[in-house]
Amino acid sequence: MTDAITADRLVKRYGDVTALDELSFTVPTGTVLALLGPNGAGKTTTVRVLTTLLRPDAGRATVAGCDIARDARRLRARIGLSGQYAAVDEHLTGAENLEMIGRLYHLGAARSRARARELLERFDLAGAADRPVKGYSGGMRRRIDLAGALVADPPVLFLDEPTTGLDPRARAALWDTVAELVAAGTTLLLTTQYMDEADRLADQILVVDHGRAIARGTADELKDQVGGNRVELTLTDPAGLDAAAQALAWHAVGALRTAPESLRVTAPVTDGPEALRHVLGALADARVTVRDAGMRRPTLDDVYLTLTGNPAAGQEAAR
Repeated sequence: MTDAITADRLVKRYGDVTALDELSFTVPTGTVLALLGPNGAGKTTTVRVLTTLLRPDAGRATVAGCDIARDARRLRARIGLSGQYAAVDEHLTGAENLEMIGRLYHLGAARSRARARELLERFDLAGAADRPVKGYSGGMRRRIDLAGALVADPPVLFLDEPTTGLDPRARAALWDTVAELVAAGTTLLLTTQYMDEADRLADQILVVDHGRAIARGTADELKDQVGGNRVELTLTDPAGLDAAAQALAWHAVGALRTAPESLRVTAPVTDGPEALRHVLGALADARVTVRDAGMRRPTLDDVYLTLTGNPAAGQEAAR
């Protein structure tokens, strides 16, 4: 399998800040790579460099067979980009926005019009095709922006945090659309802070922090790197959180995570069943009521926290 994207020791600096620090990776054709990392990790800078919006200070990269420096014009005709914010003209209708993009890609008036109607149908926007985009909901704006990235039917697609700010239903619908594109052969580089998004969509996950790659693998491979079982307790009374944390601390082989808002305490342990039995006995002796208790494998949230020291977006911060 050939690689649709190759990045070789990319460096990008903003004054004294190094946004990309010799970042290297590849994305095989027809697969999805999720770039995962906290704010400021270099995810958006990576996308901007690979889509020719920024020039790297060092290193090289190719996308769809084009060198990002030497073949920038040819490369732009072979990629689609949907950024963190919908790049649409609010005063134009949905159809007009897509037709305009088609004309910019030199598709011609007739083909641009036909392609716009195809995509409006595909993204369930046909009923709003002739309405100004300023009246669209957030989910509709994201869909029209993604449709715009697909007007030229590009073989490589870049999505920079595409579901930020969307409600769960809109996120799920966008995931379905992305899955359909990849099934049809599109190569996708996705940046996200959401663990469930990476778990759902990515063939491979690259964890980045401070512009460097710190881990790569499938979701299961990354979870195995963290290793061990987790004992998780959910209490009925916040007054019992300290007692639960103390009981788990005797058996933990790593940092405890407490979430006061959800009355939850989690800790990695080596002997899950035995640790759980002892912890529940200690809490019963202390008359701490447990609403739910169990063991589980590490999640991508655990991986993210372990590797970056930061909680994932939308998750309770470790305390």
